Amino acid sequence: MTRVRRTDTALSRLLSKPGAVVALAFLVLLGLSVLFADLVAPLDPLAQDLSLARQMPSAEHLLGTDDLGRDVYSRLIHGGAATLGGAVLAAVVAMSIGIPLGMIGGYFRGFTDTLVSRFADFFQALPTIVILMAVIGAFGNNTTVAMVTLGVAMSDGFVRLARATTLQVRRELYVDAANVAGIAPGLILFRHVLPNIRGPLLVQLSITMGAALLIQAGLGFLGLGTPPPAPSWGGMISEASELIYLHPWLLVPSGVIMILSILSFNVVGDALAGNRPGTTLVRSFFRTKTSAPVASKPVAVDDPQAEVDDAIVSVRDLSVSFTDSNGEFAVVQGVSFEVSRGEALGIVGESGCGKSVTAKSLLGLVAPGGRVSKGEIRIDGTNIVGQTNKQLRAVRGSKIALVSQEPMTALDPTFTIGAQLREAIAHHTGRKAGEAQARALELLRLVGMPDPQQAAASYTFQVSGGMAQRAAIAMALTGDPEVLVADEPTTALDVTVQAEILDLLRRLREELGLAVILVTHDLGVVADTCDRAIVMYAGQVIEEADVDTLLTAPSHPYTRALLAAMPANAVAGVPMDAISGAVPAPRDWPSGCRFADRCTFATDRCRTTPVALTLLRPGAGQQHPAAGIQRSGMARCVRVEEVAKAASTGSATQNTSANERSIA
Repeated sequence: MTRVRRTDTALSRLLSKPGAVVALAFLVLLGLSVLFADLVAPLDPLAQDLSLARQMPSAEHLLGTDDLGRDVYSRLIHGGAATLGGAVLAAVVAMSIGIPLGMIGGYFRGFTDTLVSRFADFFQALPTIVILMAVIGAFGNNTTVAMVTLGVAMSDGFVRLARATTLQVRRELYVDAANVAGIAPGLILFRHVLPNIRGPLLVQLSITMGAALLIQAGLGFLGLGTPPPAPSWGGMISEASELIYLHPWLLVPSGVIMILSILSFNVVGDALAGNRPGTTLVRSFFRTKTSAPVASKPVAVDDPQAEVDDAIVSVRDLSVSFTDSNGEFAVVQGVSFEVSRGEALGIVGESGCGKSVTAKSLLGLVAPGGRVSKGEIRIDGTNIVGQTNKQLRAVRGSKIALVSQEPMTALDPTFTIGAQLREAIAHHTGRKAGEAQARALELLRLVGMPDPQQAAASYTFQVSGGMAQRAAIAMALTGDPEVLVADEPTTALDVTVQAEILDLLRRLREELGLAVILVTHDLGVVADTCDRAIVMYAGQVIEEADVDTLLTAPSHPYTRALLAAMPANAVAGVPMDAISGAVPAPRDWPSGCRFADRCTFATDRCRTTPVALTLLRPGAGQQHPAAGIQRSGMARCVRVEEVAKAASTGSATQNTSANERSIA
């Protein structure tokens, strides 16, 4: 096994942002200068020489001298220890108190949450500067005590933020799963909650660092910080303010260092906050990788497909790649298909075959970290690959629209259904309030809402899943699109509602002349809704045919196995057929046929070289329909004739394979 250093870290992502790199470099350089102040600034910061008072920068004194002839550069560097150290101490204390308390309150709720909230309320109500002056009056100019006090007083910001974000994350299913698994609450908070709320907390930390730096400098300005003649940035600003008319230059070094430090903390905090949950903060460990990193797997040259004159969607040689810690890899390779106006195309396959990635690519909706690495996607003749978001907005909704599988997440719960519809209608058509409202009600009526007025006034959490999916379909129709991409639109619905939604899609297609691209893992849905279907496996199209032919005379062993595994084909008293194994991960795709390890027809020839998607000859397992859209079937298999022969001799399943083995 190859051991690969993990590079998918917050630090590596921060280093990819030029502004953050500059800010981080400044803070690192400043921190090192303060730590090694005697080497960086060898001149004594306390040494006075009145003959050198109020000098401008020179080779001997890089930032000039103050009113007593002391070197400003040396005092700035040596004074950074007290100023920066105090700010860091205050921020660490605030974070150490606030984050655990906020997470505990947000996770356990009840009386614990009330106590935590009152703690935050108490410190928010107290005037921080008055508390600090009281502490300094009691303990003297002790910077450490003052900064610890400041940290406790500033912890309320972390408490509130950690509590609010924990309240949100604790509702996630993975937290429920951890609870059901019996994991201790402390481990759940540390391993499952904290990584997912880290971004906002890092921003809060950067803000706290800046605020603490300002307060610490303010105390020095008031003479309540580091006692003179020891240097501090606040003390230097105070001294410079007394000489503002005699020697204004003195304000520049201390003022600039304060501004740059606070800006750098904020820039670095924002950059770290942009990292996705789950990445580590530092590159501190290794992980084992079981397959060599590759950008793509070899593919065969597919047979060219005949172009369709009235195609509204044309996809040619589409490849979509993602980048992870080991580099770029393809998840969809060489996908080609066309959809005519008014046609319904099904995309079928198991989870992980690339169906949804392919479908969403048609709208330019590739997930973060991914890109269309090859090929073209033409919507009504326009290639959208490489277009900007502004250009894609002209296509999305008006030419092609999406219906997702989770209607409750597709609609905003903070707005009524009607408000969301009106907003989309106004955007796509420019209609004013009254016209937009009328159109919204018309669309709700079109998708079968029994009471459009009530539905328009409802929020998504006030309607059932089926009604929410109808509302999502109405939202997709606001721009009068010509193509509707339905990404498993019935997955989250019960069987009765599934049938209603499929009936609705069929009716909309007939009434509006829509082309429909239906992504599903259910061949029964394809049979009920689509004209043609493509079957995907491991990022490739492995079969394409009209639906009747696909269901009655499939040419690829994978399609046959899917049909055999359908519950409708089960025989009482006989175990249902199932496909052994699982879809290989993109990095584990074999060089030959990607289904070979799960296929009872596979031979050595299948495993050695990539298999092309080829046009089927008449009699080779496909019969072209006599009516409707006439297109040749295609299959990615070197043993199409043998598969057809096995089917004709009655071996119709994947696992009842005596004939199959004899043929192989």
